[in-house]
Amino acid sequence: MAKRAFNFYAGPATLPTKVLERAQESMLDYNGTGMSVMELSHRSKDYDAIHMDAIALVREHMGLGDDYKVLYVGGGASSQFYMIPTNLKNGGPLEYVNTGVWSTKAIKEGKLFGDVNVVASSEENKFKHIPKDIQFSDNAAYAHITGNNTIYGTEFFDWPKPPSNVPLVCDMSSHLMDRKIDFKQFGVIYAGAQKNLGPAGVTMIVVREDLVERVDQEKTPTMMKWKTHADKDSLFNTPPAWPIYICKLALEYMKEIGGIEEVERRNREKANMLYNAIDASDGYYVGHAEKDSRSLMNVTFNLPTPELEAKCIAEGVAKGLVGIKGYRTVGGMRASIYNAMPVEGVRALVEHMAEFKDNNPV
Repeated sequence: MAKRAFNFYAGPATLPTKVLERAQESMLDYNGTGMSVMELSHRSKDYDAIHMDAIALVREHMGLGDDYKVLYVGGGASSQFYMIPTNLKNGGPLEYVNTGVWSTKAIKEGKLFGDVNVVASSEENKFKHIPKDIQFSDNAAYAHITGNNTIYGTEFFDWPKPPSNVPLVCDMSSHLMDRKIDFKQFGVIYAGAQKNLGPAGVTMIVVREDLVERVDQEKTPTMMKWKTHADKDSLFNTPPAWPIYICKLALEYMKEIGGIEEVERRNREKANMLYNAIDASDGYYVGHAEKDSRSLMNVTFNLPTPELEAKCIAEGVAKGLVGIKGYRTVGGMRASIYNAMPVEGVRALVEHMAEFKDNNPV
C-alpha cells in the first residue's frame, strides 16, 4: 500500500483510504462497462444509478423527507453566495451573521441583490467566538449563517431560531455531517464537497421544496435557478460525474462505519485530544477560538513566535504531517480534522507538538 500522509489541509482535504481504494478499483472499468465513471454518459443507466444513490444517501444520513430537494451542482459554495439571494429574495432584507472570512464574502454578494442587515458579528473580537442571542427580522427574506469557520476555528453549537416564516440558510462546507443535528430546521444547506464530503468540483445543496418555487421564473437565468436543477434531479446539464461518484462512495463508507453518530464520536475524540494538548502546554500553544465556540473541524492556534511556528510546520512535514500552516491572512497554525481524518493522524500531531515543545523551550 502506498505511503499516506496525514493531510490537515482545510481543503481539498483528506478522504477515507477505503474510498480512494474503491475508486481506484473501478477507475478503468466501472461495473463491467469497460469505461471509467468519468467516461460514462450522464444519461446512461449505470451513471443514473450512481447519481440517484448519491442523492438517496444524503437523505438517509440527514433524515430528510421528500419535502427537501438534494442537488449536486458545479461552481463551488462561493457560487451559492449569489444564488441564495437570487433564489430567495422577496423584497425583505437579506440578513446575515458575520463570523469570519466566508460569511464576509457571502455578505458582499448579498449586497448586489438587496438591502443587507448584519444582525450579529464577532469581528470586533477577531472572530474568536460565535455571537449569542441572535435576532432576525420578521420580514427578512432569509437568515444566513456560516456554520463553521475554517480560518478562525469557530463553530455554531446553538443554532439561531429565526421567525417561522424566515428560512435559516447555512453554509456547511466545512462541518457537513460532523455531528448529529436536526437538519430539518434549515430551509437551505449548502456545502462545497472538498472539505467534508468528497473531492473538489461539486457542491451539494439541500433546499426545502417550497423555497425552490420562490425564484422569479421569468427574470432569472436558467442555470442560476435551483428549480432548474431540482426539476431534473441535477441532470439538466452534464453533472460533475466523477466528484459525485466519490461523494457516493464516501457516503456509503460513512454508513458502513455507523453513520453520523459514529462520525461524531470520532470527531469529538479527535478535537478533545488536540484541544487538551493545547490547554495543557502552559501557554506554549495558544488557541484562537474561545472555548465555547471551538470548532470540531478546524483547530487554530499559535506558538510563541512566528519563527517557531515555521519550524514546527517544517518538522511536521518531515513526519508526514502536512497542511498545518494557518490561513495566509491570519498566520499561526491550523489543523483541519474533518470527518475523514483518522484518530491516528491527530494522535501523531499531538505527539509531534509535545516533542517540539520539549526540544524548543522559550
